[in-house]
Amino acid sequence: MDILISGASVAGPALAFWLTRHGHRATIVERAPALRAGGYAVDFRGEAHLTVLRRMGLLDAVERERTRMGATWNINEAGRKLTRMPEDLFAGDVEILRGDLAAILHEATRDDTEYVFGDSITSISKAGEVTFESGAARRFDLVIGADGLHSNVRALTFGPERSLVHHLGLYCAVFTLDNYLGLDHSGLAYNVPGRTVGVYSARHNAEAKAMFWFASQPLEHDRRDVAAQRRLLADSYAGVGWETPRLLAAMDGAPDFYFDSASQVKLDRWSRGRVALLGDAAWCPSPLSGMGTGLAVVGAYVLAGEIAAAGADHRAAFARYEQVMRGYATACQKSGEGVSKFMVPDSKLMAWLVNQNYKLLPYMPWKKAIARSVRKTAEAVSLPDYGVTRPAARAPRPRP
Repeated sequence: MDILISGASVAGPALAFWLTRHGHRATIVERAPALRAGGYAVDFRGEAHLTVLRRMGLLDAVERERTRMGATWNINEAGRKLTRMPEDLFAGDVEILRGDLAAILHEATRDDTEYVFGDSITSISKAGEVTFESGAARRFDLVIGADGLHSNVRALTFGPERSLVHHLGLYCAVFTLDNYLGLDHSGLAYNVPGRTVGVYSARHNAEAKAMFWFASQPLEHDRRDVAAQRRLLADSYAGVGWETPRLLAAMDGAPDFYFDSASQVKLDRWSRGRVALLGDAAWCPSPLSGMGTGLAVVGAYVLAGEIAAAGADHRAAFARYEQVMRGYATACQKSGEGVSKFMVPDSKLMAWLVNQNYKLLPYMPWKKAIARSVRKTAEAVSLPDYGVTRPAARAPRPRP
C-alpha cells in the first residue's frame, strides 16, 4: 500500500521504518523546511522500549548518542547544592536528545522513504485523496497522523483540539546555549513558587540545555510566533534570581527554541476510516510522564505490524492496534498525572517538602520503589513478533 505519514520527528519515521520492512511504500510530509534539531532529552525505559530498538537494529546507534547524564541538583539562589535528584528516575535506561534520535531515524529511513519537507496536509477525503498546502494532490491507501500534540491530521479528522487536549497546568520551554557553567554530565535546577529553571550539559559537555517550567492556566498564543513566545517566557520569569537573567538573555540567539504546554490527548478511538493517529497525536502522555518517546516507538512497531498482518483490511488493522496499545497508553498517561506539583512546587512549603523528600530518599527502604514503578509501567505491553518481509536497514553511520 501507499501510506502517507504526517510528521518527521520520532513516531513518523519509526512507523516508516517498519512499514517499508513489511513491503509498503511510505511518504512522510513535514511542515518544517528540514529535519527539526534541538529539543529536550528523551528516555527509553524497560525491556519493551529496548526490544523495539534492538529489532530495528538501532539500539547501538542510540546508545552511542546517549547523554550519559549524572547528577541533577536542586540549588538555592546562591547556587549552593541542596538535594540530588535520583538519576534512575529521570534518565531511564537510555537517554538521548530528541534531535539526535530524529537524526538516527531519518538516516535509517531516508533511502526507502519519500520525505516531503516544507508542506502539510489541507484535506483528506474518505477515499484517501489528499491535498497539500503546496497545491499538490495525491491519493494514498492510508493516512497516519504522527504529527504531535497539535496534530494537523487529528484536527482534520476528529475536529478542533480544544476538547481533545487536556492541559496539566504547566508550560515548558527549552533551548540550546553554551555550557558556560562548565557542567560535566550534570544539571542544576532552581525553583521559586510556580516556576522552575534549570540547565544541564549536553553532547558530551560541548553545549548545554536551558529548561523552564512554569505554572499557568491555558494561554492564548500563536504557536508559530516564536518571538512572542520568547517575550512571554521572559515576562513569566521577570525578577527570578540565580542564573535566570543570563539564561533568558541567551534564548534570543538559540537556533532551536521550543515552547509548549504540558498536556495530554485523550480520544475514544484513534482511527476514522482510512486515517489513524500515532504517538502524541493519539495519546500524548505529556513530557511529565517520561514515556512519550518510548511509547511512540512501540506504537509505531505495533501499528505497522498490524497493518501487515491484516493485509488490505485496514479496519481490522486499526482495531487490533488499539487493542494492543490502548491499556498501555492509558497507563503511561497516568504516570504523568500529578507530577506537576513536584516539577514546579506552588509554594515555599511545597518546595521545602520536595527537597526534604529528595534529601531523605537515599536512606529510605523504598528508595527504588518509584523507579521500579515507572519501569513496570514502561514494560506493561506484550509485543507480538510480526516478522518482516524485507531485511532490516543498514545501521546509520556514527555521527561525528
